Amino acid sequence: MNKPIRNVALVCAGKFHDIDFARLELLKLLADIPNARTTVVADYDFGDELDHYDCLISYTCDVVADNEATARLQAWLERGGRWFALHGTNSVIEFVSGKPLKIRTPDVAPDFMQLLGSQFQAHPPICDFDVHPADDDHELIDGIETFSTNDEIYLCRLYGNPRVLLYCNFDGEMSAFESSDWRDNNVQPVMYLNDHQQGAVLYLTLGHCRGHYDMRPLTDYYPEVERCSWDTPEYYELLRRGIRWAIGNA
Repeated sequence: MNKPIRNVALVCAGKFHDIDFARLELLKLLADIPNARTTVVADYDFGDELDHYDCLISYTCDVVADNEATARLQAWLERGGRWFALHGTNSVIEFVSGKPLKIRTPDVAPDFMQLLGSQFQAHPPICDFDVHPADDDHELIDGIETFSTNDEIYLCRLYGNPRVLLYCNFDGEMSAFESSDWRDNNVQPVMYLNDHQQGAVLYLTLGHCRGHYDMRPLTDYYPEVERCSWDTPEYYELLRRGIRWAIGNA
């Protein structure tokens, strides 16, 4: 049976990550869906064109919507839009000069972060950790068992009451970040749903990636190429499911 065409906006842009790699991998997954038609954009300033899209997929860092664009996104979600947000979409990062260097996560787009359901605050160095299912009844994680990955554990301020689908465990102190004390926040959401009337945001915090030239102007050449969860089959399965959910081809 022929499925209706679904128009997808893929927002891929930002700092400190290998955006080109993430964009290409997501486009490969979208190319496997015959009824998906994807437009790649670099910000959330859609204007009236937002209503053209059935769903939104984002992989960004330090890219946020202004108040007008945020209001449009909220109305679009409430009318039934679906947004699959990845990794650094909820991140605003400032490096404060000094010894040692400090990392701030300023609260410059509170309405945008509340729309997403979280704001990034800190992460430990890339490490191995286990990801656990939290809601076995949801189709997005049906059959997904606990798996191990090597990635950044995103420590976030949560808004509202998102439905947590996957989680990991962490408690400790992050001296590099101004938001440093995470000793009493052992359960960290990894994947959650944040409902908005007829629509929703699906957030997946995994998926850090970085190449040699992605930390400018802090350094001209970054020594490591980091792929993290992109090297695990479980992550690609979660991406496929999230994309199908967003498009409506579940």
